Amino acid sequence: MTKAAEEKDDVARAERLAEAKADIVAQLRQVVVGQDAAVEEMLTALFARGHCLIEGVPGLAKTLLVSSLARILDLKFSRIQFTPDLMPSDVTGSEIIQEDPQTKKREFRFISGPVFANLVLADEINRTPPKTQAALLQAMQEYQVTTGGQTRDLPLPFFVMATQNPIEQEGTYPLPEAQLDRFFLQIVMDYPTREEEKRVVLETTGERRVELKTVLDAKEMESLQDLVRRVPVADSAVELAVRLARATRPADDSSPKEVKSWLSWGAGPRAAQALVLGAKSRAVLSGRLAASEDDVRAVAKPVLRHRLVLNFQAEAEGVQADTIIERLLGEIS
Repeated sequence: MTKAAEEKDDVARAERLAEAKADIVAQLRQVVVGQDAAVEEMLTALFARGHCLIEGVPGLAKTLLVSSLARILDLKFSRIQFTPDLMPSDVTGSEIIQEDPQTKKREFRFISGPVFANLVLADEINRTPPKTQAALLQAMQEYQVTTGGQTRDLPLPFFVMATQNPIEQEGTYPLPEAQLDRFFLQIVMDYPTREEEKRVVLETTGERRVELKTVLDAKEMESLQDLVRRVPVADSAVELAVRLARATRPADDSSPKEVKSWLSWGAGPRAAQALVLGAKSRAVLSGRLAASEDDVRAVAKPVLRHRLVLNFQAEAEGVQADTIIERLLGEIS
């Protein structure tokens, strides 16, 4: 295929993705009221091959949103309810001894766990101890699981969408920074507006039933993810992503005094990578084949908020990560 033909094909694929996005959003709006920003950010992560950490109080349709998205994209879906007694093998799977009914010979057989799916909902991930949380680390980074000395590939595409309740912290195990950094975006879901809440009540207390239609399949989705990787990005956008990531580090000369006062640790190199990939994904979802500085700025909060470690002074002053990111965006042109 010639370069001109490739470019023409990419334009057609970008148009297809923009159309698919509109169809996906239309389907989701049949079951989830509002939460437009969360849906936008979730799709941005999915087409950038990233995992999401979804934070919100109970009852905001987090689980419904993720399970509905799996149906619309024709992805194998599994839900893991994380509890204090959950073991790593409950996530990854385990080997059992099975006897052949004919030969009577015993052998080990691997029973795959719920992580062997395309879209895994890790519900209330901070409810389980670090040992079980760590069972997802290899899966999220390498798309593989090692059990019994054997490494097994996970089905592709593969995404982890984890939820956590920001209010109730008693009996929880906060995610370590190393695992937080592996989440592409942290999505914050807020309460619905008055009108949205009224619609939720009316639509969920009657006999209304919704049949969701498939918009994309796994193979087409992988093809569109490859397109996101090929999208060019302006040098100024890359520069902005790197400057933003470095400005969050208190020890860096480029960081403003607010960062030095409020943060213990800033974002690592994965943050700059996520800013660029998120910008590319956002651009293609909008039907554009080039990522700009505006795209980087649009994804800055969900990319950076979970990668900043606030110190005691920030907590005492009630400073939030989003506040710091807003200031950085205002100062870095």
